[in-house]
Amino acid sequence: MKSGIVIIAEITGDVGARILEIQQRHDPRMAAELPPHITLVGSSGMGPLPMRTPLETLREKLEPITSTTPPIELKFGAPTRFMQTNIVVLPLDPHGPLRTLHERIKQSGLEYERPRFAFTPHCTLNFYPEISRERLRELMSVRIPEPVLMDRIECYRTEDLTRTSKILELPLSG
Repeated sequence: MKSGIVIIAEITGDVGARILEIQQRHDPRMAAELPPHITLVGSSGMGPLPMRTPLETLREKLEPITSTTPPIELKFGAPTRFMQTNIVVLPLDPHGPLRTLHERIKQSGLEYERPRFAFTPHCTLNFYPEISRERLRELMSVRIPEPVLMDRIECYRTEDLTRTSKILELPLSG
């Protein structure tokens, strides 16, 4: 991850605890850096915001969006490997309310870096380690049938994945 400001939606509750346990077992380094989450800004569809972006600007641009967006119920698909790597993710439907939220943030006037990939919302299960066929098979067999409720977004300053700090949290209250 490049340095900058990312916007995530933390996955909480029983599903968040289950995903964290999977991350801790398969990628403890990643599990220690950020809570289980969906990245809305900073990866696919929209690169990170510049570190110099003032907190007041974030609040000014994001509050009109979060105050008119209701919580979003999401369902994870079966795990996939990300772009011919050993990174395993739980994908989400890139259309509907999640896409609308992403596009509203993208069109808010916030400055951001060019994204490397099209918007592909997901929760990452492992990122850093090279994994054996057995571990890959285990990760690919994970199923999360319960829906998750995305009810807030969080902005983090990221110098790198080992140094992150939450700077803003806004509820989806529309």
